[in-house]
Amino acid sequence: MKIIGTERDYQRYIIDYLIDNNGYIERKCKTNYDRTTAMDRELLFRFLNTTQPDTMAALRKIYNGQTEETIVKFILQSIDNKGSSLIETLKSGIEISNMHLDLLYGKPATDYNIDLVAKYNANIFSIMEEVWINDDQRIDLVVFLNGFAIATFELKCQSAGQNYRMAIKQYSEDRDPKNRLFLFKAGALVNFAMDLDTCYMTTKLDGLGTRFIPFNRGRGEGVNTGEGNPLDDGVDDYPMHYMWDDILRRDSLIELITKFVFIQREQVVDELTGKKSVKEKLIFPRYHQRDAVRQLLADAEYNGTQLNYLIEHSAGSGKTNTIAWLAHRLVSLHDTQNQIVYDSVLVITDRVVVDRQLQDAIKGIDHKSGLVCTIDDKKTSADLADALKGNYKIIVTTIQKFLYVDFWKLAQNQNNKTFAIIIDEAHSSTSGKDMIAVKNTLGQNEGPEEADAQDAIENEIQRHGKAPNVSVFAFTATPKPMTLRLFGRESIDADGNPVYQPFHLYSMKQAIEEGYILDVLQNYIEYKTYFELNKTIEDDPEMKTIAAKRQIARYIDLFDDNINQRVNIIVEHFRSTVMQELGGQAKAMVITASREAAVKYRQAFEDYVTRHNYKDVKALVAFSGKVKIENTEYTEPSMNGFAEDKLPKVFDGDEYNVLLVANKYQVGFDQPKLCAMYVLKKLRGVNAVQTLSRLNRVCPPFDKKVVVMDFVNHAEEMEEAFAPFYTTTVLSNTATIAQLRELENKIDGYNVLDDRDVDTVASIVYNPKGKRTTAKEDRLVYQCIQRAVNVLKNQFNEDHQRAFTKNCRGFVRLYEFLSMASSFGDPELHKKYVFVNLLLTYLVVGNSGGISLKDKIQATNFVQESQGDKGNKQRHASAPNVKLSGADVGLTVDEVKHLSEIIDEVNSRAGKGYDSSAMTKVMLQIKDLLLHSEKLKTSAKNNTEQDFEFSFYDNTDDALIEGLAQNQDFFSLLLSNDDIKHRVLGVFLHEVYKELREQQ
Repeated sequence: MKIIGTERDYQRYIIDYLIDNNGYIERKCKTNYDRTTAMDRELLFRFLNTTQPDTMAALRKIYNGQTEETIVKFILQSIDNKGSSLIETLKSGIEISNMHLDLLYGKPATDYNIDLVAKYNANIFSIMEEVWINDDQRIDLVVFLNGFAIATFELKCQSAGQNYRMAIKQYSEDRDPKNRLFLFKAGALVNFAMDLDTCYMTTKLDGLGTRFIPFNRGRGEGVNTGEGNPLDDGVDDYPMHYMWDDILRRDSLIELITKFVFIQREQVVDELTGKKSVKEKLIFPRYHQRDAVRQLLADAEYNGTQLNYLIEHSAGSGKTNTIAWLAHRLVSLHDTQNQIVYDSVLVITDRVVVDRQLQDAIKGIDHKSGLVCTIDDKKTSADLADALKGNYKIIVTTIQKFLYVDFWKLAQNQNNKTFAIIIDEAHSSTSGKDMIAVKNTLGQNEGPEEADAQDAIENEIQRHGKAPNVSVFAFTATPKPMTLRLFGRESIDADGNPVYQPFHLYSMKQAIEEGYILDVLQNYIEYKTYFELNKTIEDDPEMKTIAAKRQIARYIDLFDDNINQRVNIIVEHFRSTVMQELGGQAKAMVITASREAAVKYRQAFEDYVTRHNYKDVKALVAFSGKVKIENTEYTEPSMNGFAEDKLPKVFDGDEYNVLLVANKYQVGFDQPKLCAMYVLKKLRGVNAVQTLSRLNRVCPPFDKKVVVMDFVNHAEEMEEAFAPFYTTTVLSNTATIAQLRELENKIDGYNVLDDRDVDTVASIVYNPKGKRTTAKEDRLVYQCIQRAVNVLKNQFNEDHQRAFTKNCRGFVRLYEFLSMASSFGDPELHKKYVFVNLLLTYLVVGNSGGISLKDKIQATNFVQESQGDKGNKQRHASAPNVKLSGADVGLTVDEVKHLSEIIDEVNSRAGKGYDSSAMTKVMLQIKDLLLHSEKLKTSAKNNTEQDFEFSFYDNTDDALIEGLAQNQDFFSLLLSNDDIKHRVLGVFLHEVYKELREQQ
């Protein structure tokens, strides 16, 4: 590897490589560069004369000695016309005197046409160094295609004490954006600021307002992924080698220009004048976008429709454009035998707005009409049927419309076609039943014309497996275990165990480090709510712990004093700390726990603002359906004063700056002005990540700061929620048919299901002619299900009912998963799945004892105490491994306690009892330690529960000693006081014995 010590060394290094390895021609600025047009005119006409000699000869007869000047004039007019650009002129060519001139040739989809292949190979690539664009400004390198300047480079060398930031400064401060070489849309397509390790790019010079973005590969793999480039990737070259040995390759540049680069146009309306204008942006793919599309295409070209693909791309990755590029390329993809791989591409999203964005992006890439068909809310299933039967190459629809229409009937005659399904955000809606519905749309109809219920079920099972004519490309930032198993790529870890990973990764960590999104956990303020509960009745009724806790939590959440105190804190914090951000445009979102809470918080918000005569804070509310409070009915439109679909646009304006939500706008809502989030609801897992990520959008040109104020959760819990998705997500376990059989045996052991009823229900639900069931058949299904319900209720106590229900839910989840992940077929098992799935809709185990807490308790002495900023200012930990839940439905066992004991427990958690912050976790620690005790495992294996009790307390000391490091004070108390130890550990005796026995 040659040592690069100066800028000139760097220039020569790149030039020599491109000439020696990529067939570039070196040109001289002094003799070959035309400043007024930013062209190498000699090469332009060399290309035209070589590839289109007959047309050029005809034009010379018309224009004689003015031919070249006339052609250049027509080219410049085409580029400079309103609504046009250099990239569009290069793609479409020009019309002159009723003749067409092509200005470049893209790579043919096949090599059948020898003439097109020859013209493609005739494209001329050249490079110049030291390009003087005027008498004062010089550019290090300029790359040309057929005489058109398409890329500029400012190079810096660390050995000379320079770096890429100096190149960015040069572009921003010393380069004239109005010079033809840099003129937006008319000059070079992209400008690179580059040192030996790092590269940034921009498609528009705008003085000090110029925005450069990273164009780097990303450093590291898996949990080590991040910004930058690998310092040593095994290639004996500098970290930036991918620019000259990949990006600037002839095939790569042509692909970028013809398949990636496009002008994004968006119509905007001035709110004051109503005047419409078009906002334009030249889109050049970021490195990971191009890399993802190219890798997916290469794999699909080789494997055809055999495999599915999971793409884990963080928020801020530019997913809409990546999907558009992928869809556009898949419809023209040919395999190694020059056969088309996919006849149609279906893009499925869960947001109507994304439909329009995708359609606009795809049309921006390719201006051909009839390429895209959007099935929006104005269209019906008949329109979708026409699109499937027609010649549309790309069909865009929302997931709701796709799932709630009988697509199987629409597509059953299309089994000779192949399909690629691109799913935007592959979450629970794309697993289990919903994904089965998607695959049913395009599965192959292999059954005979006359079939009985058995045949219908067998065909259904076959369709549930990997359909041979369909590939799924699933995009998500937060893959769940089921998503990883269905769409992830299997590999073997260091221990030889199978794991499932995304096919392509652009991590949250890299997106944060590169500045595309913000770290929402950096400024995390916790508030703790203290209160005191008292009974208002004398008797002491028995209640179920969980049910009572839920009622108490809801009671506290909706208590007026609590709401008013929190609203006070939220409004004052927003006005004093947040509102002035983004030049006074900052907005906030309040996450409430329920629709009723959203209504009450909005009312309290309005009362507080009015009472204090605040004119600068105004709130909207978002919730679904109707809410009735004290005989008054509330809806979102009635409270806001306008239709639901107008809320995003209204909230984006200047009038409103706070949005209170209840299970709305917590996913997929892209509002860059959100700077604060106030959380009044318990958040967990993926839902926590998706909700808090509403804050992560950057808002150029402002240096946006974000803050979370949480009244319910803890910062450590949010760190744990984000950890699986911070770098990469890996599924480290899976489910097997053996596990499904084991659950089936457990269910059969109760003798609740009657085989005759199972057969009857299956024959009705899956009648071979696909007719709607009659009222008589519906009654018969109900009777069969109800017989099973009655057996369970009459012959088993609540604990056994709960265990049965847990096994049934696990069976259904595992069956739905395995039917998607493999092609196993067992009609009897499928019949049981149908029956059990219906049975679960009728099972309700336990209740709150028939006693309401209303008017039985009273909350007083509310205090909201700040716990300070718990935000993590350092690098976040990554915890990539997730587990497939399989049969672990996780039903907890209610412990029956007296109402007064429940109040004591809640009061202790609220700061009135023994070490309230520790007590909420200690009980779980104790149970976990007991379940891992080898002595207790042996005792449970060899004894009845009654005999197990005798040795239980004697064998727990070792487990408690282990817990000393976690909570020395409380565990020491248990070890030193047998009475307290018996009272505490006795709570877990039955449950620990049962779980240890089940493990055997």
